[in-house]
Amino acid sequence: MTAQPARPERTGPGTASVIKVSPFKPSLVKAVFRDVTPMHVSRSAAWAAASVTRTVLTEIIDGARRAAAEEARKKLVPGDLLSAIGRNVELDVGNQWYCHSPTFHGKRSRSRKPSAVVGAHRFEAGVKKLLRSQGATAVPVMVRDLDGIASAFLTDLARDAAMVVREGGVKRFGTVTLEIPGEPAPPPLLEDSLLALSVRRGDRRTIGRDDILAATTIQLFGGVRQRALTEAGAATQNTSAG
Repeated sequence: MTAQPARPERTGPGTASVIKVSPFKPSLVKAVFRDVTPMHVSRSAAWAAASVTRTVLTEIIDGARRAAAEEARKKLVPGDLLSAIGRNVELDVGNQWYCHSPTFHGKRSRSRKPSAVVGAHRFEAGVKKLLRSQGATAVPVMVRDLDGIASAFLTDLARDAAMVVREGGVKRFGTVTLEIPGEPAPPPLLEDSLLALSVRRGDRRTIGRDDILAATTIQLFGGVRQRALTEAGAATQNTSAG
């Protein structure tokens, strides 16, 4: 019997409630990858991608909750999403969704209908579960935006993972660290671990867990990247490669 992936607690700042396993099903993750590449996606890769997406969405929801709390609100609205991203550039992901959402345009007439986006509403159930796990609620427009960002982010992650497989590793590699005046500097990233991901081993037909982790180093940076890599590694340590 195949071992189920470990279910790590999230330890990032600002989270009152945690979800122990990604609410985004690997089958949905694989569906996104199929839209991008004909490569096989291993079980561990699907779990890793689901975990990374959970980490990113959790961080965005955390930021939105703080913005709402400042206005003594419990229900999240699109303005809270904009505040969360505006205050933390590490959360500026899934940009392809922005051109489809009125939230990022101010006028509905300037954006395409979200239903016209491939994969629209695919992650809505997972987003709602993630919100509930953090004791948060959101208006439907906010849920739709989180759903769209999740789908767009995973699409970008899939493209980068496929590129890592084709090119045999990460060819563009770097580190960005943000420091806030008056606050302690973030801990250094695990450079040896990140550099190890820059050289790929394995066939050129299958996207594996390490390919997802390598793609994560391209898509994310700073503290969000470090948490995403740590949590994805823990979530897949007991998962079979197939």
